[in-house]
Amino acid sequence: MVLPYYTRLSSKKRAIYRRSDAIRTLPLPEVAPLLPLVAQLEQRLAAGEPRATGRVAHRLLGAMTAQLGVVALGRTRVLSVRPSDASGELHGLYERAQPAHVVGQTDTQITVWMRTAAQARVVAFRTFLRTLLHELVHHLDYELLRLPDSLHTEGSFARESSLMRQLAPLPVEQPEDEIDADEPSAQLELPW
Repeated sequence: MVLPYYTRLSSKKRAIYRRSDAIRTLPLPEVAPLLPLVAQLEQRLAAGEPRATGRVAHRLLGAMTAQLGVVALGRTRVLSVRPSDASGELHGLYERAQPAHVVGQTDTQITVWMRTAAQARVVAFRTFLRTLLHELVHHLDYELLRLPDSLHTEGSFARESSLMRQLAPLPVEQPEDEIDADEPSAQLELPW
């Protein structure tokens, strides 16, 4: 199944879309070492500390990119109140840049906001983490999957959900609204 905007894509973009859509999971080699960073991230977010939250978020994303063997993000920024307009609020932003002079790192950055636009309240942790992972998926589309573009596909949202389930699984009695993990799809073959 494709998202509605698929029909407006060029044939080249449709091919990229189909490649992205076929990959539904991103298995992390070692989740256990990441969990303390996830817990720290939750604490910093709850304290309403954008800079401290940003530092922990950057360490978490750095540990994940290292495990996956891809170039690290140059910067992770956590800002306060989400920008908004008549179409809604911006939760996160992935900005891709050319490789920098530092080997193994780019000028690429992720920006996420920690407070709602309407009431400036700190967002729920799972919402914040999902936004952070969503932006990371864009980075992994380029650096791990070697896709020429990072499009919003059912596959990209499934990869986001795959990471979320590994880092912050829900108790069985609290199912989350996610793409069905049992749906047949291609698996990403990683070297470990």
